[in-house]
Amino acid sequence: MGQGVGLYAFGCHRKRITMRYVTIAELSDTIRHNIWQVPHDVDVVVGVPRSGLMAASLIALYLNKRLSDIDSILKGRIIEMGARGEFVEKKKIQHILVVDDSVYSGCAIRKAKERLQHLSDQYRITFLAPIVTSIGAKEVDIYFTIIDDNRIFEWNLFHHGCLEEACLDMDGVLCVDPEIDDDGEQYRHFLQNAVPLFIPTVKVGAIVTCRLSKYRKLTEQWLFENGISYGQLIMLDLPSREERIKWNKRGEWKGEVYRQSSCTLFIESDEKQAQTIANISHKDVISIASNRLLHCPKTRWQRLKHTTKGIMRRFCPRLLNCVLTYRSKCLQNSAEPNTTSEKLKG
Repeated sequence: MGQGVGLYAFGCHRKRITMRYVTIAELSDTIRHNIWQVPHDVDVVVGVPRSGLMAASLIALYLNKRLSDIDSILKGRIIEMGARGEFVEKKKIQHILVVDDSVYSGCAIRKAKERLQHLSDQYRITFLAPIVTSIGAKEVDIYFTIIDDNRIFEWNLFHHGCLEEACLDMDGVLCVDPEIDDDGEQYRHFLQNAVPLFIPTVKVGAIVTCRLSKYRKLTEQWLFENGISYGQLIMLDLPSREERIKWNKRGEWKGEVYRQSSCTLFIESDEKQAQTIANISHKDVISIASNRLLHCPKTRWQRLKHTTKGIMRRFCPRLLNCVLTYRSKCLQNSAEPNTTSEKLKG
């Protein structure tokens, strides 16, 4: 198990930092630089749904191998290379490569092994994950890089539990930016019919937007219709668009709200505002515009808190989960009804 760590990793290999944000481009580069580790006698690459399908597709394309998923291979449905609608005969398959995008504790890959166990007498089965933790490395035959830090993947960002402790921008993140902001009927029409962009499938800690507070009801209605669950909706308490333009402190305001909150991540659509938010809060910010995680120097207390959480996450994950759950319930019970001027309490 654990054929070896590849030569190419995301930055310095296993460097301890607060959070790692892995992009799809980085995943592709890591696979490309380590593709030599994959046995060339593989007949079919099988992806573990859903995230593993992307990594499996890249590997299959680089090596010009057949591609399948677990459900399909259990049914004997393997698509022939370059042929539409043609399936491969089972007797042509000898070596199966099962791929997941990452292995943290190994639960998902163990389930995949259980489902495929009865095929081990018929085929040689190899398990691979491009990204693993030190613990997860024991669950696969091949891996490319080890990341033990807190990590977030671009392809899983809006489905990750970290959003419960995150602030999200509204326009440019949850929905597209408005083409016209006349502070009138056209803008109201946009608020009611905004095209969804990235819709979270988990509850969001807070939505922090520079939309004016007079549009709260329309904003809440759109969020409800699009199934977005959130703790707080914090809007700008200014009377008009003209006053907001004169004020011109969007990034500074968001940064201060984030700084005073207990949240540990902010997802911002605008690159300049994202940098300002990071500078003011001294916390992590993901810029949608540049698709990167912005780090800023942290205070001594922040470093201590994140180091403690990282140690607990690695060695006592169940205890950390109990602590976070208890803390979340306490905050929920003590929360007052949302107002425009309210801030997230740390």
